[in-house]
Amino acid sequence: MCEAAENDLYAVLGASPSDTIQQLRHRYQQLVLQYHPDRLGGVCPSEAESSVRTFLEVDAAWRILSDQDSRRQYDQQRRARELKQDWPVDSTVFLEDMNWDQDECVYTYCCRCGGGFSVSEEEVEQETHRRQWDDTEEETKEGQHRGVVICCDTCSLSVYVTWPLHTKTQSLKCQE
Repeated sequence: MCEAAENDLYAVLGASPSDTIQQLRHRYQQLVLQYHPDRLGGVCPSEAESSVRTFLEVDAAWRILSDQDSRRQYDQQRRARELKQDWPVDSTVFLEDMNWDQDECVYTYCCRCGGGFSVSEEEVEQETHRRQWDDTEEETKEGQHRGVVICCDTCSLSVYVTWPLHTKTQSLKCQE
């Protein structure tokens, strides 16, 4: 569980910790159909290698999260890592689940208190660029995710906003 625990296994499956085993299984099955090596006919070698890597990550995440005991242990370790941070993280939010505000050039997400979380397109691009720069000595994996912790504008809650490194943001450049 050591290497797989470094990544957020829920993010690997595109799921959340509150998902049921049926929801996790459904997500796993979708990803397996997409990345399984037997379904890669005719793609270039680098795409095939990337797909196989993603398939292996998805499979490793499913093996841990599909078993009740290993999932409980993983959730405890995950929670312990969150508690060691300087701020409490309420949940993980995927960038694609946030609303895009074209006028302000920000992604927004509503907080349960009625306030909101927001992250600018510029912050997303800077963090993605920083991560890619940090990984120049290592090969950047297609399936890697990056994220930032953002605080609610009203209460003390914060969320971890995550996205794949190779995701394109909403607009090419916001007009000033």
